[in-house]
Amino acid sequence: MDYFNYKNAQLYAENVPVQDIAMQYQTPCYIYSKKTIIRHYNAFTNALGTHPHLICYAVKANSNLSILKLLVALGSGFDVVSKGELERVLHVGADPNKIIFSGVGKTENEINYALAQKIHCINVESVSELERIQQLSEQQNMIAPVSLRINPNINPKTHPYISTGLKDNKFGIDFNKAAGIYHNHKNYPNLNFIGIDCHIGSQITELPPFMEALDKLILLADELAKTEGLTIKHLDLGGGLGVSYKDEKPPEPNELAQSVKKRLANRPYQIILEPGRAIMANAGILLTKVEYVKPHHDKNFAIVDAAMTDLLRPALYQAWHNIIPVKQNNTPSAQLYDIVGGVCESGDFLGHARLLHIEENSLLAIRSCGAYGFSMSSNYNSRPKIAEIMVDDSKTQLIRRRETFNDMINNELFE
Repeated sequence: MDYFNYKNAQLYAENVPVQDIAMQYQTPCYIYSKKTIIRHYNAFTNALGTHPHLICYAVKANSNLSILKLLVALGSGFDVVSKGELERVLHVGADPNKIIFSGVGKTENEINYALAQKIHCINVESVSELERIQQLSEQQNMIAPVSLRINPNINPKTHPYISTGLKDNKFGIDFNKAAGIYHNHKNYPNLNFIGIDCHIGSQITELPPFMEALDKLILLADELAKTEGLTIKHLDLGGGLGVSYKDEKPPEPNELAQSVKKRLANRPYQIILEPGRAIMANAGILLTKVEYVKPHHDKNFAIVDAAMTDLLRPALYQAWHNIIPVKQNNTPSAQLYDIVGGVCESGDFLGHARLLHIEENSLLAIRSCGAYGFSMSSNYNSRPKIAEIMVDDSKTQLIRRRETFNDMINNELFE
């Protein structure tokens, strides 16, 4: 459920007409619903109830400071994959003990910074990284909390670019080698092995891959307790719960939570989840204006002021986003359009073969863009990054101003 709905044939964001937002802030722009973000976060934490848990929002999905600050207020933890993301969440007041640091390529600088902040855990992706963290922790005379990210070789049945738990992926440590690494934990006196982690992919629309992964984590944790006397405190199942972009029917957070709690009944492990898309995707839309309508051979193009620089997912993944008119029109004059941007690439499209009634200057809303929309945007073709607006009931707040030319060239040097 989200809070973008039609009233009297006009699209609203909560209680604000989207057309009014276009007039005040111009297009293109991202619009987020505060109520939707709150509802989606609470769906996870409420579903897990009294079972020990930590919801760590995946910052890569959308890292706007106002959104992060809202999540801090809700009690969220954070999953970060760079020093920059860690700095962002600390900047808005996140509790370091609720932050986990993931990612395959952590530099010495990033690890040292994470150690200095005393975050909850570093998710380790290789033996080389484990040895680096041991060395840096020893230099700083401290004990670092770590968790091994296991690659369980499970097919999440999602797009290959966002599948991360197969043996051919770059992520994680082979499940069959993990027990041996934990067995040698005494070789790492400055590390505290507090958890086991996995993340098998994104936009997963079935429960079995999650449960298969969790079963492997439980099996390993139980074995370590019996054979090594090693107490694993948490199991991190990662994120990846899918959302409905078109006709997908992913499990609800409550379904995932109930299955997790059933598996963990009578076991002492805290569960960590890292939702990003499931919280943010349907909490945001991309608002764009039709600049030109261009009939062309056997198809029509609607050329809009947004582009792949603002929403990369269709060009990168061939991802499908619902595209709807801001003002409904029930006349029988709808035609098939390719919705495309003005970037000089044939891959610059936002949607193919959409049945719409379109005129020049029409406003369109591209749905389910709150995750991996702005966060993947760029300045390609020297296009300024667009504005972001948060809607709270009948109020709007600019949470990122539109870039100017001077913003784009600020770090460039020339004589």
